[in-house]
Amino acid sequence: MAARTVRKQLNCGDIDERKNESMDKSEADALRQPLLAEHDNDESYTEGGDSCRGQQDFWDDKKQECLQWAYHMSHFIAQSARRIANIFIGFGSFLRRLFCHSSISQNRHNEKNVPIYLSPLQEERLKNLRQRLEIPFDISRVDHQDALKQLWRLAYPNREIPPLKSDLWKEMGWQGSDPSTDVRGGGFISLENLIYFAKNYPDSFHKLLHKQNGTRAVWEYPFAIAGINISFTLVQMLELQSDELTSRVGARFLELLGEDEMAFDNLYCVAFQMLDAQWLARRATYMEFNEVLKSTRTQLEQEIVLEHISSIQDLPAYKILSR
Repeated sequence: MAARTVRKQLNCGDIDERKNESMDKSEADALRQPLLAEHDNDESYTEGGDSCRGQQDFWDDKKQECLQWAYHMSHFIAQSARRIANIFIGFGSFLRRLFCHSSISQNRHNEKNVPIYLSPLQEERLKNLRQRLEIPFDISRVDHQDALKQLWRLAYPNREIPPLKSDLWKEMGWQGSDPSTDVRGGGFISLENLIYFAKNYPDSFHKLLHKQNGTRAVWEYPFAIAGINISFTLVQMLELQSDELTSRVGARFLELLGEDEMAFDNLYCVAFQMLDAQWLARRATYMEFNEVLKSTRTQLEQEIVLEHISSIQDLPAYKILSR
């Protein structure tokens, strides 16, 4: 841990005490000085001289009293001004927080109360999509094993399919030799998303898998794990597992789902290509993956709510996908 330099700050009380000490010192020094010039050469003082000196002492004392009174008054006024200023600053901060909180609460209230009406077709497709989300990945199921093998054939068509537990799976971007460990985190739909990407947009799929676009970082993001994270992010962003939609993004997606039964899978492909584009633009490394993923989500949300969007193919980012 880097060393930190600690500095003590003087408060107003410290400064005022030092001012008082300085004033007391100057006043003490003044009292030690002769109020009238000494008359060392004079053998005696006249009565008139004593009278003049007595009057001078009296007025000098009055002068000192006035100076002290003026100092204390100025000190009192300065302190009062600071206190009043602090009161106004604090009150202003309170008002800003109050209005800001009220504005946020009002926006959330308005957003939650936007009515969403689904057509029978939208309801059916949303139901089917939610059923897919509920399917956990089970390596003991033959159809789930076949799905993993299908993904390998699509990724490496000229290579032999390895055993379900093999270090060769790491080449695809799984964290270990057993890909089922990672797929379980995203559910079976995350594996379906990867397969759909490979089958429908093979050119983009292979370029991303083999890191063929742009100048890559030495420490790259793992392809398969990135796909699992994208599936999970989309489910959250679209509120697909929520009983009540509260965002425009989720509502607009249901409109897109009414136009395209595979809207979620197509949006997944767009998101994956978008993530890689942002990765290259940022010149990111593995440690920045979460930041790039968040930025990708933000861009997707902005594009989905555009007025002219009536299908996934209308999204501006869809143009960077290639079949």
